Amino acid sequence: MIFDRESGILLHPSSLPAKYGIGDLGEEAYDFIDFLQGAKQRLWQILPLNPPGYGESPFQCYSAFAGNPLLISPDRLWAAGLLLKDDLQEVPEFCESRVQFALVREYKERLLRKAYQNFKRKKKDSGYEEFIFEASWLKDFTLFMALKNYFKGLPWNQWESSIALREERAMAHYRTLLAEEIAYHGFVQFIFFTQWLNLKKYANSREIKIIGDLPIFVSYDSSDAWAHPRLFELDEQGNPAKVAGVPPDYFSETGQLWGNPLYRWEEMEKDGYRWWRERFNSLLKTVDIVRLDHFRGFEAYWEIAAGQPTAVQGRWVKGPGEKFFRTMMKHLGDMPVIAEDLGLITPEVYELKDQFHFPGMKVLQFHLHSSEKELYLPHHYESNTVVYTGTHDNDTTLGWYKGLLLEDPQEAAFLHQYLKEYLDGVTTFPENICWQMIEVAFSTAANTVIIPLQDILCLDSDARMNFPGTVGGNWEWRLRPGSLTPELQERLARLSVLYNRNNGTQI
Repeated sequence: MIFDRESGILLHPSSLPAKYGIGDLGEEAYDFIDFLQGAKQRLWQILPLNPPGYGESPFQCYSAFAGNPLLISPDRLWAAGLLLKDDLQEVPEFCESRVQFALVREYKERLLRKAYQNFKRKKKDSGYEEFIFEASWLKDFTLFMALKNYFKGLPWNQWESSIALREERAMAHYRTLLAEEIAYHGFVQFIFFTQWLNLKKYANSREIKIIGDLPIFVSYDSSDAWAHPRLFELDEQGNPAKVAGVPPDYFSETGQLWGNPLYRWEEMEKDGYRWWRERFNSLLKTVDIVRLDHFRGFEAYWEIAAGQPTAVQGRWVKGPGEKFFRTMMKHLGDMPVIAEDLGLITPEVYELKDQFHFPGMKVLQFHLHSSEKELYLPHHYESNTVVYTGTHDNDTTLGWYKGLLLEDPQEAAFLHQYLKEYLDGVTTFPENICWQMIEVAFSTAANTVIIPLQDILCLDSDARMNFPGTVGGNWEWRLRPGSLTPELQERLARLSVLYNRNNGTQI
């Protein structure tokens, strides 16, 4: 699919300012959409909206379908008559610049359970009944979460074996025993998707499209792996047999051992990849464009035997490739997909991407160095491409640049010279490095440009979102209130007009 010439901002909702300890789907999210519109931006890219599990990572979630309860707006619960104003009076003193996940979870869980009790006393609206009926994934997910609470948060392979292995009698027993908890989790999902779809509708009415994120793999400790064990590389006891990762790369000398269970692609093919079709279909109801994470895994993926200490000892295994995407499009039509094609990419991966006209990704931090081939420098980028200064896995541009100055002055000198030539000699370092990189991205032939908000704000490394291959301290960064000024909005708008990324509108 070929995209229009547009630009936008990468910012996960959890990073928005809000008084309840984490960004949510309340007023600040609507304000951000207004900021985007005023800045002549047409795209808002987010990370996965699913409920994070291990390490609070949105790429290691309890479900590939469910929404994250922490993003629910308490203010919108009050507006819906599900909370009293008094319920929102005593708010803990949350950190303004970082998400304190444990504290936020405890606080919001208390509010959500109050809202559920009030919801039970109200007359159920037709939207709730329709949601419960249509969400095919919900029955397994709500039971999974109820069981997880019942078994004190243990991963599902450590539950009582009869329910871990989904024996029929145990399933019936726990559905009866945990009926109230199951209903609670159904309510939470209904509220999440009600709030999110209202926000998306508002964004679309302002001509802002949402770019969502679809991780290729799912967490082992998820309702997906528990409910569909035949689709994953698990042994007879339900334990992982083969897991996902990537070999040594830019981010790690020992590779990245993600630990996600790998798929049994041949088994998935038997019903026309039904689980995947449902996953795509569900996501495309909540976002406008899908960034398909680790696209190269559909051509070939790195297989690691369970129990290995690192990702070094593994092998490449062929993925489902063309057959998979042909099947998806047969059932779903043309899909608005961005292929995340970063890392060790082979000609076969590019061939698969180009066969379906999926735009790939270019990250300036990876390409602006002296050893890069001329063909891959920004002035040669093709149009069917999405250009980033950095991603959620990179350091901020300012942090990256400071690292170059300290660790590799020769590379810093190359960058200075390239930017000087590219921007016709108008350069100042280091105070303006971020906006010079942003202008390079905007000026390329690429149809789509996405800039992390941290780079627009010229923030240092302490605003970095994630350090790949590490656990703890990630995904916490938050935008400080008042950061999105009219001056910043105007500066972005002028750049969009200058490089024709505003659909022809004028400021």
